[in-house]
Amino acid sequence: MIKAAVMGYGTIGSGVVEVLEINRESIAKRAGDEIEVKYVLDLRDFPGDPIQEKVVHDVNIIVNDPEVSVVVETMGGVEPAYTFVKAMLNAGKHVTTSNKALVADKGAELIALAKEKNVNFLFEASVGGGIPIIRSLNSCLTADEIEEITGILNGTTNYMMTKMADEGMEFDAVLKDAQEKGYAEKDPTADVEGYDACRKIAILTSLVCGQQIDFKDIHTEGITKISSTDMKYAKQMGRAVKLLASSRKSKDGYVAMVAPFFVSPEHPLYHVNDVFNAVFVRGNVLGDAMFYGSGAGKLPTASAVVADMVDIVKHKDRNIWVAWSSKKMELADFKKSDNRFFVRTAEDRQKIEDVFGSVEYTDAGIEGEIGFVTASMTEEAFAEKADGLSLRSVIRMA
Repeated sequence: MIKAAVMGYGTIGSGVVEVLEINRESIAKRAGDEIEVKYVLDLRDFPGDPIQEKVVHDVNIIVNDPEVSVVVETMGGVEPAYTFVKAMLNAGKHVTTSNKALVADKGAELIALAKEKNVNFLFEASVGGGIPIIRSLNSCLTADEIEEITGILNGTTNYMMTKMADEGMEFDAVLKDAQEKGYAEKDPTADVEGYDACRKIAILTSLVCGQQIDFKDIHTEGITKISSTDMKYAKQMGRAVKLLASSRKSKDGYVAMVAPFFVSPEHPLYHVNDVFNAVFVRGNVLGDAMFYGSGAGKLPTASAVVADMVDIVKHKDRNIWVAWSSKKMELADFKKSDNRFFVRTAEDRQKIEDVFGSVEYTDAGIEGEIGFVTASMTEEAFAEKADGLSLRSVIRMA
């Protein structure tokens, strides 16, 4: 029997314990051994919960117990998760985590440490919740050169954009609704400013290029400036507003960005609504592929964590190779990348055409302003031209 420990008994940690219990027999069959949780590390106690007798408050109890070979980290944040995970790996214990902040910041280092200790550090649940995108990149798509990864990687913002489009709600109202439903945190900054999606695309890009991508280097815009008026224009053009996290291979390297886009019906991510996530992958041999599912939530995310636990048990005597070195890769300058831009302004057509030349106008019946779409140009060129106009909104086209 495999003895495991869970660090952090919040939504995901409790979900891991639940999944292990619900599917105990099938998990044992697939892993080749039973998995039993011996300890749960948390600052709190849980009187009345069957797990209470397993709760410990000192991480060293787990570190020093030779019976525990698999550890789950679901605490969130970089510290103390990083210190605890490092201690587990140094003690020769396998670790799986759902913690995107930890993986984005310390992933390469922890992968290297796991290799040195001949154990495993796995993190399927850190991107896309229950969507098996990381395992696919590490094994199923290794014959391809990945040319593009574009994803809807945050269920909170996708729910909000869907709600605004369907019901004409303004940002503040839909955020309150998302918080009341438990989709958005009390402090929603990481979601609505795009930081959550940024860390996830940094992880995926690091795996694709095999080097460390610093999430701080990725140009990131959130959804806080999106309004119901923008949604009216989107509807007029037959498009949907989506917060996309994208990484594309160019002649100068990988270009990564997180920003809202007007997505056309032909785009594979157009129909991804509500709290669902999806990842679009383009390979030079495979062509296009889509991974779709629940990108967050207790049991879908816990399912991905437990899948890592099964993988660990199946490979308990050897390290699973992951191509992600600590050598930093510099991203190509996003300002040199091309896009078309949707613009709202109160300027007249003559002024618009003097600045941008030929454009495509769109009329959503909004009094006192004009909406138009530019020709394709670099981000840098658009910024220079936009200095000549008073703009109310800018959203890229996809």
